[in-house]
Amino acid sequence: MSEDRGARRPRGRKPRRKVCAFCVDKIEYIDYKEFRDVNSRMRRNINERGKIMPRRMSGNCAKHQRQLSEAIKRARAIALLPYTAE
Repeated sequence: MSEDRGARRPRGRKPRRKVCAFCVDKIEYIDYKEFRDVNSRMRRNINERGKIMPRRMSGNCAKHQRQLSEAIKRARAIALLPYTAE
């Protein structure tokens, strides 16, 4: 019992909040055609398995995350992006 009483959680820094890359560059609309470029900003929001990265990992704002997921789904539908990884 006495061991638990003195134990405290280690205090550390809070992780720094990520900023939306689309807001920084003042991008108003995310277009599905931009996925053709291999090194595009949009490709960085898809992991190696082909899944859309969540907001907490990518740092996107809610508005751009919604636009990004719609653009990814449209690009998949017309075969610019694969649904799954090989």
